[in-house]
Amino acid sequence: MDKSIADDRFILARKTEALHVRARLIQSIRRYFINKKFLEVETPLCIPAPAPEEHIEALRCGDWFLQTSPEICMKRLLAAGYPQIFQICKCFRAGERGRLHLSEFTMLEWYVAGFDYRLLMKQCEEMIIAAARDLGLADRITYQAREINLACPWEAIPVEEAFKKYSPVTMTEALNRDNFDEILVEYIEPNLGINRPAFLHDYPAKMASLARLKEGNNSVAERFELYIGGVELANGFSELTDAPEQRRRFMEAQKMRAQKNYAAYPLPEKFLSALDNLPASAGIALGIDRLAMIFTNAAGIDDVVAFPPEIL
Repeated sequence: MDKSIADDRFILARKTEALHVRARLIQSIRRYFINKKFLEVETPLCIPAPAPEEHIEALRCGDWFLQTSPEICMKRLLAAGYPQIFQICKCFRAGERGRLHLSEFTMLEWYVAGFDYRLLMKQCEEMIIAAARDLGLADRITYQAREINLACPWEAIPVEEAFKKYSPVTMTEALNRDNFDEILVEYIEPNLGINRPAFLHDYPAKMASLARLKEGNNSVAERFELYIGGVELANGFSELTDAPEQRRRFMEAQKMRAQKNYAAYPLPEKFLSALDNLPASAGIALGIDRLAMIFTNAAGIDDVVAFPPEIL
């Protein structure tokens, strides 16, 4: 037998337990949402126009693009009168490869009419605890030699406070220097969700292109990210329903993308038109692969997917 074939068989065989846990995790998540009367939906993987975001590059699919998220199509369903929807699907992003990154990955995304980001945080907390219990895990799990307490309440820390606590510069200084993301990744993320899961919330408006701004404080957006064991798992927010403001933000993102020589997307006009009918709502995207890592105590994303690209 060819050595490379034997090596691949070994790589696949050693993942047996992790892939069984992953399958049960997805089944548990689906059961949670069905029991909550959510409608499971499917939207196209190949779309004419992704949402332009400064730091995310889509992969081409002929003259169209593979989705970086199902967000645009799912919000159109929400605007058409579907109040509770969820989807588990493949998403694609160019140039993403590392311990926590794949260019093709599995996303859970859900939306709820009448919710804001605070209610969505509670629902996210409830869903993950329910999944852990379905998998036979206790409220205390071990991830990379750290004990993490999943019991409520989870920590919630505003972004500005996290910068004061963990960063060598203030949030404002990071924004002015245009290194907000670098500071977040290097100094803040490794300290989040270490003993219990943590929601990092109230992002500066500049860092939340599709989120609603906070009433009474337009410098802050109603956005959060979830961390467990220093790993970012989810990104959620109260939805922006102002079409002219969303168009302005997209145009600004297009300018920033052009400076990086990223692809020029057409604007998603049908999505922008649908915003007039989008109800007050909240939505969240959660990485299934990374949650599987946490629940299997895996060091990297390759350990919880059957076929990382290098063995294809």
